Amino acid sequence: MTAPQQARKIIDSLPEDTSYDEILKELAFDRMIQRGLKDSEDNKTISNQEMKNRIKQW
Repeated sequence: MTAPQQARKIIDSLPEDTSYDEILKELAFDRMIQRGLKDSEDNKTISNQEMKNRIKQW
């Protein structure tokens, strides 16, 4: 599916009274999810323990 097709699918799934800002948020949210899934498929993730260690260093 192309990017414009994905965007149309998301927009079409929203209620008719959805604001422009809400549409942008939904599109951005979907993009973040897609990137996360791609990172997971490409083994570009870290363990929960590694994340805990990194947070402790903040």
